[in-house]
Amino acid sequence: NAVRQRVRSYWTSISLPFPEPGIRLLRQDALTAFQEQMHQFTEELNEAVSQLDEQYLSLKSAARERLGSLFNDDDYPITLIGLFEVSWDFPSVEPPDYLRQLNPELYEQECQRVQSRFEEAVRLAEDAFLGELSQLVSHLTDRLSGQADGRPKVFRDSAIGNLHEFFERFRSLNVRSNEQLDVLVAQCQGIVQGIQPQELRKRDTLRQQVASELSGVQAALDGLLIDRPRRQIIRTPR
Repeated sequence: NAVRQRVRSYWTSISLPFPEPGIRLLRQDALTAFQEQMHQFTEELNEAVSQLDEQYLSLKSAARERLGSLFNDDDYPITLIGLFEVSWDFPSVEPPDYLRQLNPELYEQECQRVQSRFEEAVRLAEDAFLGELSQLVSHLTDRLSGQADGRPKVFRDSAIGNLHEFFERFRSLNVRSNEQLDVLVAQCQGIVQGIQPQELRKRDTLRQQVASELSGVQAALDGLLIDRPRRQIIRTPR
C-alpha cells in the first residue's frame, strides 16, 4: 500500500490531468526519468511482496486459528507472488491515420473531439494549479498572521517548503495558458524568495510583512476562483 501511494503521488506530481480516467499528460522530455522511476517502484513492490510472502503461511495459520470453522483454505491463494504489479502504458489519444482515408468526415470529427479534450485538459491544469496555490497561500497566511492563546501560531518549515516545491512544479508543467495565474505565482514566489522559516519565527516585522503581502495574493486568487466558470463535462459517444 505504501508503494502504491508513492507511485500515485509521483505520477500526479510530474503530470497534468486529462479528461479521461487513468490518463494524464506527461512532458516528452520527462519520459526517460518516468520510466526509470516506475521500474524502480516495480522492484520495490516485488521486494515488498516477496517479504510478505515469507510470512504468508504464518499469517494463514493465524487466520485459521482466529476463524475456526469459518476458515476456508480456498479463500487464500497459494502464494502472493505475482498478484501485485505496477503497470503503465502510453495510449494514443490522437485519431488513427487510417481513418483519414477511410472516412474523412469521421476523422475530422475525431480531431475536433481530441482538440476539445486537450482544451479541457488545459482548464483542468489551471484549476489544479489555482486550487493548490490558493490552499498553500491561505495556510501560510493563517499561520503567519493568526494567534493562538495570545501568541503567534506555530508553523512548520514545510509551509514554506511546499510553496517552493509548487513553484518548481509549476515552472516545469505550466502550459502558459493563464497570464493572471502566471503573474500571481511570480508575485508569490517573489514574496517568499530567500526567506528562511527561522527568520519568520524570529522577526515579527518580517512575519507581518510577508503575511500582509500574501493576503493580497490570496485576495487575487479568491477572485480567480470565483470567476472560474462552472463546467460539466459531458462525454459524447465516439
